[in-house]
Amino acid sequence: MSNPEQLIADFEARMAESRRKADRMVSEIEAVSVSERSKDGQIGVKVDHAGNLVGLEIGRGVRDKPDLAEEIIRTVKSAQSKLAGAMQAGITDPVGPEVMNQLVSRLEQAFPAPEPDGFAPPPAAPRNEDDRFVPEAERQLPKPPEPPRAPRPSSDEGRDDDYFSDGDYLR
Repeated sequence: MSNPEQLIADFEARMAESRRKADRMVSEIEAVSVSERSKDGQIGVKVDHAGNLVGLEIGRGVRDKPDLAEEIIRTVKSAQSKLAGAMQAGITDPVGPEVMNQLVSRLEQAFPAPEPDGFAPPPAAPRNEDDRFVPEAERQLPKPPEPPRAPRPSSDEGRDDDYFSDGDYLR
């Protein structure tokens, strides 16, 4: 039988080493970022380890382009799609291969490779009518008929309403 104090000391040492490795991995993950430039080189973006835009450069020649926002988004998506590879290259000592595989898999799912220029995925069919925006002018829904209103009595005669009969509700 082993010494219980030695077992506890060994366990605590293994836990401390695992904690150091996990802290180092978190530091390496947080240090990962990807920079990308548009095809014409006029737009530069930088995304952090979570895919958030942390840097943006716009050249003077493209600031007035009508599709500037689309080009920025396309460049950001391109940078985000490279995060999985950057993560694999940036982490030197992962806690375990299953952790790294899970991390890379989630990044690949969250940030797939963008569609090639000129191609766009088909629009997804809406699940129901409320899931999409349709301008009011284009809607072909019939208006529901208004319910008939009861005629208002012409006077207070015949009404059995003691509570408000004198107009004062604080008696």
